[in-house]
Amino acid sequence: MKGPEFLAGAAKAATYNMLLQLSIRAMTFFLNAVVLRYISKDMLGVVNVRLTLLYSTTLFVSTEAFDQAGLSKIEGKNWTQVVNLMWCSWPVSIIICGILSIVWLFALTPPDPEDIPYYGWGVVSFALSTIIAVLARPHYIVGQAHLFVKLRVLSVGLSELAKCLTVVYLVINFPNLGLISFSLGQIVREVTYTLMYYLTFYWYTSDKSKPEDFVFQTPRDFLPQKPKDKKYLDDYMVSLTGSFFKQSLLKQFLTEGEKYVMTLFNVFNFGDQGIYDVINNLGSMVPRFIFMPLEESGRLFFSQTLIRGKTYRDQSNESLDLASRVLYSLLRVVMLIGIVILVFGYAYSFLTLDLYGGAVLSDGAGPTLLRWYCLYVLILAINGITECFYFATMSQTQIDQYNQRMVVFSVIFLGSSLLLTSWFESVGFILANCINMCTRIAHSVFFIHEYYQGSTYRPLLGLLPSKSLLLSLAISFVITVTSEITFCCDAGIYYRLLHIGIGGVCFIAVIGTILLTEAELVSFVWEYLLRFKSSKQVKKE
Repeated sequence: MKGPEFLAGAAKAATYNMLLQLSIRAMTFFLNAVVLRYISKDMLGVVNVRLTLLYSTTLFVSTEAFDQAGLSKIEGKNWTQVVNLMWCSWPVSIIICGILSIVWLFALTPPDPEDIPYYGWGVVSFALSTIIAVLARPHYIVGQAHLFVKLRVLSVGLSELAKCLTVVYLVINFPNLGLISFSLGQIVREVTYTLMYYLTFYWYTSDKSKPEDFVFQTPRDFLPQKPKDKKYLDDYMVSLTGSFFKQSLLKQFLTEGEKYVMTLFNVFNFGDQGIYDVINNLGSMVPRFIFMPLEESGRLFFSQTLIRGKTYRDQSNESLDLASRVLYSLLRVVMLIGIVILVFGYAYSFLTLDLYGGAVLSDGAGPTLLRWYCLYVLILAINGITECFYFATMSQTQIDQYNQRMVVFSVIFLGSSLLLTSWFESVGFILANCINMCTRIAHSVFFIHEYYQGSTYRPLLGLLPSKSLLLSLAISFVITVTSEITFCCDAGIYYRLLHIGIGGVCFIAVIGTILLTEAELVSFVWEYLLRFKSSKQVKKE
């Protein structure tokens, strides 16, 4: 698949992923809104922080390194060897789940069994769900590499829906089950997810009308087997996986850092953890809905367009030009979205929390926490795009060097989070995350600068907003903050609507400024939207 075609496919994947993330967040908010009326805040904290952290840790550590190696663009890649490598992640998941389950059961302080019954069942079930999910990893990687976008969207969306329906039904009708309700929901989710991948590829490979050049022709090809005239595993991919595995441990700690600090150091009780998690989910809606799909599609595009470990001089001119334009545009897009969220989020954090959760969320530190989270969203967005380029192009030696630097990042984050939470409580987590992401951005930006040094490409200029945009944002910030002080939020509904209306007018003015001053970016996005549309029409014909 050529670069422009793959970019169109990646754009399609990003679009569907955004819709997927929106659906998942909507289901999660619905689930929280319902179950909060039937369970305690402590129960919410145990499920959404401690048990979800166990699941995310075991899944990420068990699969991230294999995913990175399997999706890398490598000369002479053999897909049978890729499948064999991906199956190695399953025994790894069993080992990881076993070790961390023991830690969660015996090393961490357990919740009160009278308030939170069946904690042991919860730990075992969430660990088991990881092992079930990893069974579909070979199918997932093949689907990602060959842009089975709808499959990924449907598998994740329907499995999440099955989980939500199961949990809501059990919590309402069997309130005495405690964590068993959430445990069964988690198992149902991963069984649904895995079955969808197996059934889809069983049907696809059995379909005689499938493309002849598809890498697998029968369902048996997704199982481990010895490739012809080659070793069972490719030595380079195995070495690459080892390097990524060291990195994945530290990357997971830095990604879920605040939850690890909560879990390991007990800085908050389970009830406070539950409230923090609700606000954190609300603040992370845009990163999950927009930035994460862009990051995933960007990483997939760069890994398939540029040869890993090669300098820009060793890349084809077409691939380098396209990759540079895409990197510039992605940085520009996330910078614009992030800075708009930062400006408008300050004046509308209190109103958002008050409308969503009432005084439980809007009283106290909630609005301040969400305002700082808006800054974190901007930093997080920039880090995601710079790192996806970095991880897709760096050599194995650079991967090993980065692993050492990740240790430094981890120490900085741990120290700053413990210090800042003692000073600013929950807001300290956001500040520590900002510091952590800024150090990682600095590292990735330096790599990108060095990568393009000597060439005519300057993709990092995508991070610099225009003066006219900064002026319009500054004016909008002053107007919306003044509006919040004057009309919001103890006044009646009409004053709140007036505050929302003022913000809407300012937002339209900012969007208009972006459309007028970002002609190159708009042209690029429009070009590939047309390419994406034409590719769909060709497929239909």
